Amino acid sequence: MLLESLSVAALIVVLVCAVVRPFGRPEAVFAVPAAALVIVSGAIPLDDVRAEAGRLGPVIGFLAAVLVLAGLCADEGLFRACGAWMARWARHRPQRLLGAVFALASLITAALSLDATVVLLTPVVFATATRMGARAKPHAYACAHLSNSASLLLPVSNLTNLLAFTATGLSFTRFAVLMLLPWLAAIAVEYAVFRRFFAAELAAPTAADGERAPVRLPLFALVTVVATLAGFAVASAAGVDPAWAAAAGALVMAVRALARGRTTPAAVVRSAALPFLAFVLALGIVVRAVLDNGLGDALGHALPDGTALPALLGTAALAAVLANMVNNLPAVLALVPPAAAAGPGAVLAVLIGVNLGPNLTYAGSLATLLWRRIVHHHDHEVHLREFTVLGLLTVPLTLLAATLALWGSLQIIGT
Repeated sequence: MLLESLSVAALIVVLVCAVVRPFGRPEAVFAVPAAALVIVSGAIPLDDVRAEAGRLGPVIGFLAAVLVLAGLCADEGLFRACGAWMARWARHRPQRLLGAVFALASLITAALSLDATVVLLTPVVFATATRMGARAKPHAYACAHLSNSASLLLPVSNLTNLLAFTATGLSFTRFAVLMLLPWLAAIAVEYAVFRRFFAAELAAPTAADGERAPVRLPLFALVTVVATLAGFAVASAAGVDPAWAAAAGALVMAVRALARGRTTPAAVVRSAALPFLAFVLALGIVVRAVLDNGLGDALGHALPDGTALPALLGTAALAAVLANMVNNLPAVLALVPPAAAAGPGAVLAVLIGVNLGPNLTYAGSLATLLWRRIVHHHDHEVHLREFTVLGLLTVPLTLLAATLALWGSLQIIGT
C-alpha cells in the first residue's frame, strides 16, 4: 500500500509540474528525481527499470531523430514556403486559408510529428493570417486540434503512436492502412465543426497586403522528408527498426547543413530536445511503477473485452477520459499492455482515444500545453471557456467517427 501511494504521488507531481512548469524549468527537472525516488524506494525493481528503458530506448531515439529532421527542415525554409503557399492559395479569403491550414497541418503532423505542427507551423500560421489581415483565432486553434487529431495516420505521427506501435504487432504500412479512414474521418469532422464554430471570424473582410516576392521551395528538404517516410515503410517490411530510417534522414540533413555552415553541432543536439527525451524515459519508469502496484490490474478490468464495435467505442472513450485526467502519455503507457491482449484493433482504439481526447482540455497532451505557450508569445488570448466548448463539440464527434471508421477498416482489411 505504501509503495502504491508513493508511486501515485510521484506520478501526480510529474504531471502537475509538466503542466505548470514551476519557475519555467523543463519537465525533466521534476520527472527524473521522481523516477529516481520510485527506483530507490523499491516501488519498481531494477530489472523492470532496465526492461522499461530497453522498451522505450528505440522510441526515444526515433523521436530525437524526427525532431532533428523537423528542425533542420525549418532551417531550410520548408515551413516558410508552406506559409507562402497558404497565402497564395487563400487569396485573401479566410475560409480558403482555414482549408490550407487544415491540409498542411494534417500532412505535417502525420509526416513530421505533432511537435512540428505546434512549434514550427503555428508561428507561420500567425504570420500568414496577420499578413492577410485575417483573424488568427480559427487558424491557430486548427493547429492545436490537428496536432492531436491528425496524428492518427502513422506510427511516427505522435509519441503515443510510437509507444504503442510495437504492441500492435503491425507493420508500418499495415498500421497506416488501418488508420487511414479514422484519420480522414477525424479531420473531416474537425473541419466541419470549425467552419460552423468560427463562421463569424471566417466571414470577416481582410485587408489586401500587396504582392510579395515568391519563396523558394527547399526541394532538398522536401525530398529528404519523402525519402525518410518511404524508408519507414521499407525498414518495417524488412524487420528493421524504423528509427534507423529516421536517423538516416536526420543525418543527411545535418551533414548538408553543417557542410554549408547553416547550423552547428550544438544546435543539432539542442534540436533533439534532450530534456524532453529524459522526461519521456522518467515518465515511463514512474508509470510502470504505478501499473505494477495496482493500477494495471484495475485498468485491465475496466477495458472492454474484444474488438466488436461497442468494445472499440468503449476503449476509445476510456482512453480519452484517462488522457484528460492524467495526460495522454501516461494514459497510453497504462492502457496499451492490457489492450494488447485483445489484439491490434483494441490498441488502435486506445490510440484514437489518447490522440483525439486531448482536444478537450489543456492538460490532455503536452503538445496542447506547448501550443498555449506559443499562442501567448504571439499576444493572442486563449479563453478556457472557448477552448472547452470547441472541445466538447469536436471530441465526441471525432471519437465516434474515427472509431466507426476503424471498425470498418478492421472488417474490410482485417489485421
